[in-house]
Amino acid sequence: MSQTGQAIFETQVVEVGQEAQDFSAIDMLILFGQEAPDALRSSCYIINVQPVAAPITTALQLKIDDQTFQITAVGDEVQRNLTNLGHIAVSFTGKTTAELPGTLYVAAGHYPSMTVGSTIQIIA
Repeated sequence: MSQTGQAIFETQVVEVGQEAQDFSAIDMLILFGQEAPDALRSSCYIINVQPVAAPITTALQLKIDDQTFQITAVGDEVQRNLTNLGHIAVSFTGKTTAELPGTLYVAAGHYPSMTVGSTIQIIA
């Protein structure tokens, strides 16, 4: 495996919903592109929608600013939703079976503190 940390996906947080941090209580965060509906916007970290350059697999890592998390499971809808809507949930539970189709599961770790300008990457 390459040690270059090649990004297959990269974006930035452009807005933080008022209740986005509340999901830390269940070790989850929600990303959504700028087209997020008003009913959901307050719960989300709003990101720029960017293309995903390769399939998202458990061989990859999620990097949020300076924190890196191993991907442990990938829901069936993650690739399509992230590419088209910028909308996925990230679960910091380390589960190895994707229970929800739109959720990316990563190794349990310190819940990230994201702000406007935070960088989110999926890297090899």
